[in-house]
Amino acid sequence: MPVRIRLQRHGKKGKPFYWVVAADSRAKRDGKYLEKLGIYNPNTNPATIEINVEHSVRWLQNGAQPSETAKRILSYKGVLLKHHLLAGVRKGALTEEQVEEKFNAWLEEKEKAISNKVQGLDKLQADALAKALKAEKEVSDKRAAAAAAADAPAVEEEAPQVEEAVEEVVSAPVTEEAPVEEAPVEEAPAVEEKAPEAEPAKENKEEAAAPTAADDKPASEDAETPKEEK
Repeated sequence: MPVRIRLQRHGKKGKPFYWVVAADSRAKRDGKYLEKLGIYNPNTNPATIEINVEHSVRWLQNGAQPSETAKRILSYKGVLLKHHLLAGVRKGALTEEQVEEKFNAWLEEKEKAISNKVQGLDKLQADALAKALKAEKEVSDKRAAAAAAADAPAVEEEAPQVEEAVEEVVSAPVTEEAPVEEAPVEEAPAVEEKAPEAEPAKENKEEAAAPTAADDKPASEDAETPKEEK
């Protein structure tokens, strides 16, 4: 049965992580596997890689073939290096003690390189944060200065007006108030008493009621006068 060391996908959409597994080459990518050898998480910086070196070397010695991505991961963790050194032991070129010594020296150098990379990334991140804070402070200072400059002319314009008003009040001479002359009060004309009109009206009535001399003659005399003329 051909065995292949490859990646098996896990995680959610947009943020996957992988298991490094030894599986049958005829099985599905995310199907059954023979052994889980480690994990690979590319979502971190640097990427998180954990590999069981001894088991991975054993699978390589038994003829397992890694995929391209799995091969780079195994090389990064020193699996391929140890597999190569153990091959020299089988040939008699090296001893197991020499293999362990060389492999441990390589791991130390690798750890130093990784540590320096992490420190560099932390420094870059700190510098970027400091620059962002500085830029934000400059922007806030410019806004404060602009606001102060906008308020300053209004205050300067009001100050001379207030000073002029105070000077006018202080320098104005104190004058005596002129006496207010009282206007003469004119007496209203006396209301004339109207003569009573009732008496003339009464006299007129009496005159109208008095009969004239002509009116005293009886009507019979006037009627008889024409008969005598005849």
